[in-house]
Amino acid sequence: MKDSQKGSSPAWFKRLGPGIVTACVVIGPGSILSSTKVGATHGFSTAWVVALGCFLMLTYVTLGARLGVITGESAASILSRKTKRWFATMVCLGLALISVAYQFGNNLAVHAAFNAYRPDGADSGFLGFLFDWGIVIFFNTLALLFIFGFKDLYRVLERIMMGFVGLMLLAFLINLVFASPDLIAFAKGFVPSATNDRGESLISLELVALLGTTFVLSAAFYQSYLVRFRGWKKDDLPSGMVDARVGALIMMVLTLMIVATAASVFYGNLSVDQVMSMNASDVANQLRPAFGEKGKLIFCIGLFSAAYSSFIVNSMIGGFILSDGLGLGDTPNHKATRICTALVLIFGMVVSLAVTNLGWNPVSAIVAAQAATVIFAPLAAVLLWWMTASKDVMGENRNSLALNVAAAIGIIALLFMAFRLAIFEIPKRLKSVESPTKAAALIPYSDPDIAFREGGQ
Repeated sequence: MKDSQKGSSPAWFKRLGPGIVTACVVIGPGSILSSTKVGATHGFSTAWVVALGCFLMLTYVTLGARLGVITGESAASILSRKTKRWFATMVCLGLALISVAYQFGNNLAVHAAFNAYRPDGADSGFLGFLFDWGIVIFFNTLALLFIFGFKDLYRVLERIMMGFVGLMLLAFLINLVFASPDLIAFAKGFVPSATNDRGESLISLELVALLGTTFVLSAAFYQSYLVRFRGWKKDDLPSGMVDARVGALIMMVLTLMIVATAASVFYGNLSVDQVMSMNASDVANQLRPAFGEKGKLIFCIGLFSAAYSSFIVNSMIGGFILSDGLGLGDTPNHKATRICTALVLIFGMVVSLAVTNLGWNPVSAIVAAQAATVIFAPLAAVLLWWMTASKDVMGENRNSLALNVAAAIGIIALLFMAFRLAIFEIPKRLKSVESPTKAAALIPYSDPDIAFREGGQ
């Protein structure tokens, strides 16, 4: 039963759903690593960048939610109707490719969360197989069972994601309490500035990565699907806005807690080279001296929650958009959407296992995904903005002037991040093709949220 039928004014927490699901894919292992590195490098000075990224993400989540609620159609269906089917297919394939790349990184992060507790002597035999292969295979199998095992897939997904969000909030809040941040310095970080408190420029690849951490266009595009799965109609639009705002607030709070923890523990205590070489396991291990073994465990619980929640939702984003782009179906009831989701899961698993255990050089796949990001993230933003600003599509519910201005700022930010990716990151990847060791070092258990999330390692 849809929400509006349960009562004229349901409690605010009963309106939550799609925004929480989106928050789970945004707060992935790559965002944790990028946020940690920025906090360790610049202290509290970048809090305003987190707020900006969440504002931009909220803007595009709002666009996606409004599109799905008002039209009752998927984004690809509208694109096919307003442009050409081949064009909609191309856009959806590009966004699906980005999600496949994210999935590779999510697998690496699940591997890292457990390998932080790898016992001595577990390099061979059953334990060696378990930590090298078994853990990743096991959690992908669970995800596949989830995808195919529930008739009402979306409702179950909502409940599971709320549980993961609760775990992340609790884990990173406990770490933050252990860190005892300077609240005055933290508050000053919300004042926009081009330098940190040591006078060093904030205009860096790490800053761009932090902005990209909270502004993930494929997830915003998918919001138009999620609200339809929820059964929301035009009368439910106020509920959708509450949901989007709470989801954005959760993204911001989680990211700020991670930045503040890193700023309290690492800022001024690690060199830039040490910070840039950190992977997720390194972060967990370096929290142990400050917080003890329990602090390391709590961080790993938060990391796993972020990785596996993003793991499930990201595979659905890639699978559903891929299926829709090919004209095979766009709801959980379509068998093709689940099959495409399974393909995203399996591909991400195979690539991650090949990289971690067979020494495979992933640079070609990474460059392809980054190239897709340079093209399709800004393009999808323009199209989402165009559809929601069009009277032919939205009628009298098209964007307000304020929403159009915010959307324009978001497109400028995406173009800036795409420029950085094309000029700096892709050439750097290509130079590492001849060196598998160097190539692996470029993606140390980070979500190659290759979209923009790696902080210039």
